[in-house]
Amino acid sequence: MCTALLATGCAVPSAHVPAEHHDAAVKALPSGDASTARPDVWYEIFVRSWYDTNGDGIGDLNGVTAKLDYLQSLGVSGIWLMPINPSPSYHGYDITDYYGINPQYGTMDDFRHLLDAAHKRGIKVMIDLVINHTSDQHPWFKAARDPASPYHDWYSWAGPHTDLSAASAVGGQAWRIAGSAHYLGDFTGAMPDLNYDTPAVRQEMLKLGQFWLAQGVDGFRLDAAQHIYCDFKAQDGDPVVLKKNLAWWSQFRRGMQAVRPDVYIVGEVTQDSPDKLAPWFGPLSTVFDFPLASQLIDSARNERAGDLATLLARTDAAYRKASGRSGVDAPFLSNHDQDRVMSQLDGNPQHMRMAAAMLLTLPGQPFVYYGEELGMRGRKPDPDVREPMRWDRVPGVAGEATWKASTSHDGVAVSVESQQADPDSLLRHYTTLIHWRSQVSALRDGAIHPLELDNPHIAAWQLDNASSHVLVVHNLSGQAQDVPLGDTRFRAVLLHSKSGITLQRGHLQMPAYATAILQ
Repeated sequence: MCTALLATGCAVPSAHVPAEHHDAAVKALPSGDASTARPDVWYEIFVRSWYDTNGDGIGDLNGVTAKLDYLQSLGVSGIWLMPINPSPSYHGYDITDYYGINPQYGTMDDFRHLLDAAHKRGIKVMIDLVINHTSDQHPWFKAARDPASPYHDWYSWAGPHTDLSAASAVGGQAWRIAGSAHYLGDFTGAMPDLNYDTPAVRQEMLKLGQFWLAQGVDGFRLDAAQHIYCDFKAQDGDPVVLKKNLAWWSQFRRGMQAVRPDVYIVGEVTQDSPDKLAPWFGPLSTVFDFPLASQLIDSARNERAGDLATLLARTDAAYRKASGRSGVDAPFLSNHDQDRVMSQLDGNPQHMRMAAAMLLTLPGQPFVYYGEELGMRGRKPDPDVREPMRWDRVPGVAGEATWKASTSHDGVAVSVESQQADPDSLLRHYTTLIHWRSQVSALRDGAIHPLELDNPHIAAWQLDNASSHVLVVHNLSGQAQDVPLGDTRFRAVLLHSKSGITLQRGHLQMPAYATAILQ
């Protein structure tokens, strides 16, 4: 490890600084005003499952507003709302009116009130933009079934030589039947794909995005971003298809920046390597880091860093080359399409804590899925990973959504009420980690230098920006570890997740399942 650290230019002898005396070190760190710095952490909310203010069992927009104080205390900088538009489905990813609000969630006035209340607390609001496809109940598609309609070309229809057995890019069939005609529906027959080779479709989507920015939203999460043009399994990896996708999203981003230069646009691009994700930087602000999510969970589950350092180095190199700067990643652990993290980790609370610690000490803008900070469990099918948020010890009290019965059977400890009262809870752990990002600017946008260590249980990386330089060290194991640092410039324990961490004569003593940030 000494060799790795010396390679980064560290050459100052270390001093003995117990973790218990880290407060003075915090004050000495030139990382900006902790009271005003933004941690740049986003929080994903399924409105239906969040908080119910009118007693119908379904979460609503006023419920999001009612819980903004909770989100502010957690420390998040922004919220991502899963689809809020009218839709015939419970999840909302098949939209019938892009300019409206799902009446089960409230009204446009309710949404504007949420935006105002969030912005007053310094919390940004991002909405899900689902424009790869519409609902088959959308007026556009209903009209499009008539070949004479101007909306016919808004969708893709099979011709006489179309291979109707072609596999969709997401699995299953691509072509669906409507009467005597076949239309493209990558995901399901209820979600017909829009045809972006039709100029009117592009213009409508630019108009749509600008409409929501005018309401006050701060950005968009782009559903199925790669499937605007990647429709068939045979197109996977096709550079022509990629080029067409990137050209459209570049046009979209320019259209949004014309009315809001700082708009934040994150894409759902489900690729398995940083090299495949890197081209999307520029057309978009960022993309979700699916490869890193898998590795973080694997490292936490196995209590070994494994390939984490190598992946972090590859990711940083690819993203810096594409964007020209650090801190552009959008790391996460899981989302509404995946088994919840606690379930992936087989209910192990220590592994959950370490997964969270790694996520929230990486540069970029991390995303947290609602309930993750409580350790909520859930395995697919999809409704079971989107169950109601647990607010109170006793299920079913006023405000808690009841649209779906729980399948996870989490106990009373998995609730906001219980964990706010417990100083050692997972919720308190998340809150601490998120607030660290306000104190240390390098955690948000530092250039990362992952360390390859001899000890397989230690994950570590150096982060550097203009105002702060820190070393992040995680002991992923259930045993105390002696981490030799050698002669380094990191001489003090700045922040720590557990007591008992000490740095003496070039050796960092780490208790089990602990995180330390050194300066």
